Amino acid sequence: MLKDSDRIFQNLYGLKDTSLAGAKAIGDWKDTKKLIAKGREWLVDEVKASGLRGRGGAGFGTGMKWSFMPKETGGRPVFLTINADEGEPGTCKDREIMRNEPHKLVEGALLAAAAVGACAAYVYVRGEFLREAEALQRAIDEAYDAGLIGKNSCGAGIDFDMYVHLGAGAYICGEESALIESLEGKKGQPRLKPPFPANVGLYGCPTTVNNVESIAVVPAILRRGAKWFASIGRENNTGTKLFCISGHVNNPCTVEEAMGVGMRELIETHAGGVRGGWDNLLAVIPGGSSVPMMPKALCENAIMDFDGLREHGSGLGTAAVMVMDKSTDVVKAIARLSRFYAHESCGQCTPCREGTGWMSRMMQRMVTGDMTIDEIDMLQEVTKQIEGQTICALGDAAAWPIQGLIRHFRPEIERRINDRQSSGTGRAA
Repeated sequence: MLKDSDRIFQNLYGLKDTSLAGAKAIGDWKDTKKLIAKGREWLVDEVKASGLRGRGGAGFGTGMKWSFMPKETGGRPVFLTINADEGEPGTCKDREIMRNEPHKLVEGALLAAAAVGACAAYVYVRGEFLREAEALQRAIDEAYDAGLIGKNSCGAGIDFDMYVHLGAGAYICGEESALIESLEGKKGQPRLKPPFPANVGLYGCPTTVNNVESIAVVPAILRRGAKWFASIGRENNTGTKLFCISGHVNNPCTVEEAMGVGMRELIETHAGGVRGGWDNLLAVIPGGSSVPMMPKALCENAIMDFDGLREHGSGLGTAAVMVMDKSTDVVKAIARLSRFYAHESCGQCTPCREGTGWMSRMMQRMVTGDMTIDEIDMLQEVTKQIEGQTICALGDAAAWPIQGLIRHFRPEIERRINDRQSSGTGRAA
């Protein structure tokens, strides 16, 4: 369990003042000038030593990503873009940061910009997060007025500007290169890589793209030291993490916990346990809708970090824990997610454009059992044809929930088919 003294987010629920004065009262903007003065190399090395991995889903080392930024840019400006699109179903952590602790994001953006040599940060906010965007803009305005950002930010000798950009509700724009395309006013579609954003990003300039939570924890890491952050959690899975717990629990919530906390402990301690008790649990989707579900048997001893969940054939993703009790129609639940991914595919890659729609139609038939046993294996094979064959990970995100369903709940699928056929209305085997 995470000790209160180790919590980074002190006002996650908005119970305290969210203004600049309130932010300073809980430790934000303390010694920011001194941290910047330690230099670009120190900033990057400290974040790298902390073991911080991207909190947006992929889990790539944040400090490592920063180190890819070129020292010589040929006169081109350098940009930081912050991904606040948060379109992954079940995920609502970045929303709370922008709403209740926006100054952590603003200060983190300044420090990250100092680390990568950026002159400006663009925060790409999900279009539906209007109030959150307003709260963030207020914090940015306060920081400008106080001289914390802008010309000679914090008196540290660097110029830094920060802008809020509202998207239009497209899930695909959560992918970093699609986000950049959208920022440039183009259709939000992923780019082929290479070149990577570190070399050719926003407006063809070197760009680092980070998630809101990744940036918001940077000030605490730099102030308290990399060793402190690395001491929380497990090796290669360090630090604290915001978990969003929803579904069939008694107290849905977003909570900060240590990486590596047990799934059962997380649900019972912070979310009041599964509705009807732990024995009423059917399955959990542990990291947002794009990761495979886990049945109750795997949830007993599951560890909530990148490596722990990978060992169980799933993933931490955005750490959006969706709990399903025994009243859940799991086939219908995955069919609904499948329809979502078919709708959100940008259509650029053939396997995703054609495959997500086909899989969704198959899943709708599966709900009623109107398919044959052989088609289960056909569906499984199609998910494998889509997985890893697209420019971005949306194809994987559409395939993995179906793979998890077939892996763990095939008897339920077969029961539906057999029931339909025994009634004389199903397809011939």
